[in-house]
Amino acid sequence: MMKRIYLFLLLFFTGGICSGQSPAPGSGISPEDYRRAESFLANNISRKIYHLEVNPNWLKDVPEFTYATNTPRGKTFYKVHIPSGTIKEAFDHERLARALSDALGKPIERKNLPFGQIEWENDRAISFITDRVTYQANLKDYTVNKTGVLPAEEVSVREVRSPDGKWVAFSRDHNLYVRSQAQEIALSTDGKPDYAYASYLGWSDIMEGENGERPENFTAVWSADGSRILTQIADLRKGRKMYLLDWSIDSLYRPKLLSYYRGGPGDTNIVCYIPVIFDINTRKMIKVDLPPLPHFIGNPLRWNKDGSFLYGLYRHRGYQRMDLICVDPRTGKVDVKFSDSSRTNVENTTEFRLLEDKGIAFITSERSGWNQVYRLDWASGSVTALTRGDFVVKKFVAIDEEKELLYFTASGKEEGRNPYFNHLYRIGFDGSGLQLLTPENAHHEVHLSPGNQYFVDNYSTARQPTISVLRSLPDGKMIKELGKADISELLAAGWDFPEIFKVKARDGLTDIYGAIWKPSGFSESDRYPLIDNSYTGPQANVFPESFRSAVFSAAQPLAEFGFAVMAVDGLGSAGRSKAFHDWSYKRLGYGLTDHVVAIRQLAAKYSWLDTTRIGIFGHSAGGYDAAHALMLFSGFYKVAVASSGDHDHRMEKAWWPEMYMGWPVDSAYHLQSNITMADKMQGKLLLVHGGIDENVNPSATFKLAEALIRAGKNFDMLIIPGSGHGYTGHYGEYFTRKRWNYFIEHLLGKQALP
Repeated sequence: MMKRIYLFLLLFFTGGICSGQSPAPGSGISPEDYRRAESFLANNISRKIYHLEVNPNWLKDVPEFTYATNTPRGKTFYKVHIPSGTIKEAFDHERLARALSDALGKPIERKNLPFGQIEWENDRAISFITDRVTYQANLKDYTVNKTGVLPAEEVSVREVRSPDGKWVAFSRDHNLYVRSQAQEIALSTDGKPDYAYASYLGWSDIMEGENGERPENFTAVWSADGSRILTQIADLRKGRKMYLLDWSIDSLYRPKLLSYYRGGPGDTNIVCYIPVIFDINTRKMIKVDLPPLPHFIGNPLRWNKDGSFLYGLYRHRGYQRMDLICVDPRTGKVDVKFSDSSRTNVENTTEFRLLEDKGIAFITSERSGWNQVYRLDWASGSVTALTRGDFVVKKFVAIDEEKELLYFTASGKEEGRNPYFNHLYRIGFDGSGLQLLTPENAHHEVHLSPGNQYFVDNYSTARQPTISVLRSLPDGKMIKELGKADISELLAAGWDFPEIFKVKARDGLTDIYGAIWKPSGFSESDRYPLIDNSYTGPQANVFPESFRSAVFSAAQPLAEFGFAVMAVDGLGSAGRSKAFHDWSYKRLGYGLTDHVVAIRQLAAKYSWLDTTRIGIFGHSAGGYDAAHALMLFSGFYKVAVASSGDHDHRMEKAWWPEMYMGWPVDSAYHLQSNITMADKMQGKLLLVHGGIDENVNPSATFKLAEALIRAGKNFDMLIIPGSGHGYTGHYGEYFTRKRWNYFIEHLLGKQALP
């Protein structure tokens, strides 16, 4: 009897037994079905694609670059000479493999050289890193020599020398010191472990036990003339901790307690930074005229070129206001140069560049309703719009001060194109001469050369494999086609491009975009259950704008078992207008509404979709979505796998919910919590979480489980003891199979293999 009880508990906690009633299984899934699905996992599919893209490693002082790509002969390094347009192998791969075999004392194959990047020492020698050891290879005689060993882990900076070389700043006993050849000076004397000068809180600083020591983190930045130091006080006196239990250590037979400082939304007991400036000549400390900065917002200040002032983007807590500030280092006085505000939020993705020699700055803002570029006159504070229109500026890629040209990426500007496709543009500093440099109707990913003479452009769509070209700046003229992705083996294996769709959002007016992945061997005469691969986090979008994002997806392997798998960006997601984005503000719990609307429109269009069997899975914010679907849309969604979900935003790291759910915390948090809605859950739910996840603490999943138990709801749960937020290695393999099997059994109604 005891053996039977033990077996039941073992199966339950590994997900082998699911509570509640399962659909009556039809014919089972075969080992061949799993092999086919596994063949479309990212690691396997990458071996079936050749010349996917070109990511250049530009050489110094010569018009050349190298890149590595997968070819039928394995990983191959190429060298491109721009003036002649010649492309040739960078070295003899066979000879180098043989030389490496001798140097490493183990067989090295030409097709899988154990490094991903090379550096040219000169035209006859390259260096590379493998297994944290650095080597140099002579390309004349192919001798390989070991040149060094990288440290086991990154060594943090513990001291910083002044630009003139006279002083070294360092910390001791939580105070800031400077030393010269002649003397050592304590610039502060009241530092303590919880009030530490020249320190910061690393985002993943984990401490062992309740009173474990925090990692030594040092920060001090000299002014250009070496007369002042910008630093901060890390004030941990009120900071509260989160906790984890690590059960995965083989040599321990009781869990290890881990702790870390992490502010939650609305918390007042948080770690703060107090920005300060030290004058080396007077030994005086000047506090910057700012309130203590929450550690999750951080200290934005940096020195200008000559050290006469400091500047940075200061974000107020709650993210409804952002100021571009200038600080006088002699007094700490703050001058606001530019201000942005919103009744919802000002995103933390603002692009900003200060051109001191020109006396101007460029900054992005959504004040017009679309993210655009503005020019700021630094002396007068006058602001003018550099770009105008219903499109989204993404990134400042380069600035040519001599020719007075700004290069940036943007999406949604070209009429009739998908609004998520990025293009490269240039514009004059005076707002004239706006020019498109990447004309093809596709998503463009660009890599500019030093000196802004050339750029590599990898362009593609979800249904068009990548084409890589070399172009000139500033006109975008094509110089050389570098390659096209060869997917013939992938197509021969049965893979097909996802179906791209455009439907109307819940307002009946706005176009929203998505994709559906179908199984190989798809037939329109069959009926396929639909699985929603969801992530409605407002800082991101999931539409597969590039070929890479379409092909390296968790959707295709799952689809191989006989599902259609969907991803869609509804109102409130990123990459569109401010009005589009604001749909999610304080309404994260309603992000799936457009998914439901989209599915109903797709069902009317595609007879092969079986919308009586709809599942959903997601990770992190998507994990919240998956569980929420069975509560807000119970009966519509039938099966959900929710991994690492932030099931109550009051239990999240502070910045994310305060940005999108508002600050201070109000009733919206309570009403949209999966925990408070647990009694509404209907369907089959698998909750999954990493046991040592410091990004989304597993307490949210435990608390939801407790609420579901109290509500008498059947569910399944898998805790992966040694995993953090992302499930990598064998953890990822185990979870992937568990997710497949959950949908096979409960949505497809077939018998899965263990």
